[in-house]
Amino acid sequence: MDTLTLPDVTLRLASRLRALRQDQRLTIEALAERSGVSRAMISKVERAECSPTAVVLNKLSIGLGVLLPALFADAGPEEPRRHDPVARREDQPVWLDPETGYSRRTLTPASGPGWLQLSEIEFPAKARVTFSNAYGEQHVQQQLWMLDGELQIRLGSLRRRLAAGDCMTMALDQPITFHNPGKRRARYLVAIHTDRTAGR
Repeated sequence: MDTLTLPDVTLRLASRLRALRQDQRLTIEALAERSGVSRAMISKVERAECSPTAVVLNKLSIGLGVLLPALFADAGPEEPRRHDPVARREDQPVWLDPETGYSRRTLTPASGPGWLQLSEIEFPAKARVTFSNAYGEQHVQQQLWMLDGELQIRLGSLRRRLAAGDCMTMALDQPITFHNPGKRRARYLVAIHTDRTAGR
């Protein structure tokens, strides 16, 4: 297998979530209040007792003030490749959404800039997911480049249909819905950039 196994990703996510929360001196109760995710769910994720959905992960990343791919980064200083500028294909964590079946491969090396994250997404036929995107003071921009298949995007009142080769840029300041209306999977590259100083 050329990817980390699902249990490996679940354990990495559990460790990373706990580390991010503790670094910010947040209790589970405080993170629950900030993210809108229940205390019970956060506890289960931190104990690697369940694999959260994409919607839950999005809420947790917003509550922690980090980009979603950062939840899959190396968990701590013991990670041997944390300073390596190359993320080998076999070491890139792949997470599978238990609800929709879509997968997210984190491409950016652990040593990469925290304000820019690249991910490769595979989105099953007929799947649909909506993210809230309430990042507050952070100004988050995303570019999406379609590699294969098709995708329908609804960002607030804006609606676009993307085919292979199309690239769309957007500010993640409104709820966004991804829908694959086709009969085969869609595959696309996502680049997410955050600028905490914008607008100041």
